[in-house]
Amino acid sequence: MTYATPLRDIRFVLKNIAGMDEISHLPGYEHATSDVVEAVLEEAAKLSSEVWAPINRTGDRQMAKMIDGGVKTPEGFKEAYKKYAEGGWNALVCPAEFGGQNLPWALGVAVGEMWQSANLALSLCPLLSQAAIEAIEKHGTSEQKHTYLPKLISGEWAATMQLTEPQAGTDLAAIRTTATRNGDHYLIRGQKIFISYGDHDFTPNIIHLILARVDGLPSGNDGLGLFIMPKFLLNKDGSPGKRNDIKAVSLEHKLGIHASPTCVMMYGENGGAVAYLVGDTSEEGKGLRNMFTMMNNARIAVGVQGVGLSEVAYQHALDYAKARLQCSKLGDKSGKRVAIIEHPDVRRMLLTMKANTEAYYAGSMIDWMRRNPDPVQVQLAAARVDLLTPLVKAWSTDLAVETASTGLQVHGGMGFIEETGAAQYYRDSRITQIYEGTNGIQSNDLVFRKILRDNGAEAARFMKEMREFLVDLSQKPSDDLDVIQNGMVKAVAALEETTQWVLANAKSNTEALAASAVPYLRIFSTVAGGYMMTKMAYAAHRALFTADGHADYYNAKLITARFFTEALLPQIYGLMAPVMGGHTAVTQIANDQF
Repeated sequence: MTYATPLRDIRFVLKNIAGMDEISHLPGYEHATSDVVEAVLEEAAKLSSEVWAPINRTGDRQMAKMIDGGVKTPEGFKEAYKKYAEGGWNALVCPAEFGGQNLPWALGVAVGEMWQSANLALSLCPLLSQAAIEAIEKHGTSEQKHTYLPKLISGEWAATMQLTEPQAGTDLAAIRTTATRNGDHYLIRGQKIFISYGDHDFTPNIIHLILARVDGLPSGNDGLGLFIMPKFLLNKDGSPGKRNDIKAVSLEHKLGIHASPTCVMMYGENGGAVAYLVGDTSEEGKGLRNMFTMMNNARIAVGVQGVGLSEVAYQHALDYAKARLQCSKLGDKSGKRVAIIEHPDVRRMLLTMKANTEAYYAGSMIDWMRRNPDPVQVQLAAARVDLLTPLVKAWSTDLAVETASTGLQVHGGMGFIEETGAAQYYRDSRITQIYEGTNGIQSNDLVFRKILRDNGAEAARFMKEMREFLVDLSQKPSDDLDVIQNGMVKAVAALEETTQWVLANAKSNTEALAASAVPYLRIFSTVAGGYMMTKMAYAAHRALFTADGHADYYNAKLITARFFTEALLPQIYGLMAPVMGGHTAVTQIANDQF
């Protein structure tokens, strides 16, 4: 199993989709020069391909284990994390005030894709730390920020997100873990499950962010608080001291991400785990709101996991298809056996994998939201990030599973054999559709919290942007661009029609909306992906007229975008009927008729 960082593609997307040149001129990003960006990409590529990727397979085989009451990670993982932290990678997009490098989110997303491709199980640890850093930075007190952020940003300490309980998954209002005020802190008692990296041997301390019910507050969401709960309580000098009343009692046996310890956690067996409310006492009851800062960060990161897994599954399948000899080429009577990449169906599968991997966008909107000096533009960027977050999380991870499955199919029978490694990508990818909010929840979020909240205003603005771009594109003479432009014009019209149906049924038929949310998200995401592919095609078309000597690369971009438009984009028309009519059976069938 190898991973070659697709640096050329990453550079192309950063320049032509994310708009890195424009981002580097935003206030606070002046140091993100082209030289700095290139150096970051080159060094991240080395660490991901030379250090992280080689231990991906061994981690899957060895798995994380409980030893002497603690978790031991697979061979090489602790050392790989140490190199990551020492290289300053955890600090890349974090605020300079607390030791961060304050580089753009768009660059952070690009680098994040490398970690996810190289070693998904290992990448989960820093992913959760990044989410915790944002939550503490946004909601914590000044003392909490100065106490925890420098250590978390440097990677010296790691963090977790602790929400789920046996009876409380999506329904966090059912949480039973309790927090009782005890002077300047709280005592936590209860249990959590499915806690990624709830314990490990990477760092001398782990800072758990835990959602718990505050004693004395009402039941439901209004009674929840978000708490900082260190594995080791801090001495006066800030160093780890006494062990807190926290422990991992077991590890889950999982389909994939074997090297990532998924823990069952217990608190309070000896009086209560000491924890501190994130923010001041006015934040009691606002735990769910504060946790969503962490969740939305993680949801975008999980979408990047989907892109990363798609990329490495594609690379793996492509290498195999070029090497595996099987049958003669169609029409060849000589009997000469050829590599399976010569066969049309294999080419179809590979091109589908390639097209699905290249259609993505969003990190740059976070930069515009955070750094634009114009408050109106900040609000518009924030609305776009809100709209795109469920699309990024759900569509990217749905495609990861499909792409990994297709990659396994390219391998044929050998794909079903663990020795080739294709099966691991399939197994690992499956969790991405589930954690950080299942993709069904993402679809409901898109419909009920994003589309209906503003009566479709931001969705309409996004579609208007697509239409305006397509008008400009129609002025460019090119057979490929003509096909892409015509396909996208029809697709945007179909998305507008479907969105109008959603708005029209908002009050009268909410069950129908819930039943139709998943195919609606798929339609929206596929059109948005087509828009990104169209922008890449236009950039490639322009580049063909430059003298940089990479015509084959740019032609491949045009061909891939055309394939997406002709072969993948039309799937949305088949999904329109389930959205606007397929809900009837779902809402009418009785429970005992299943």
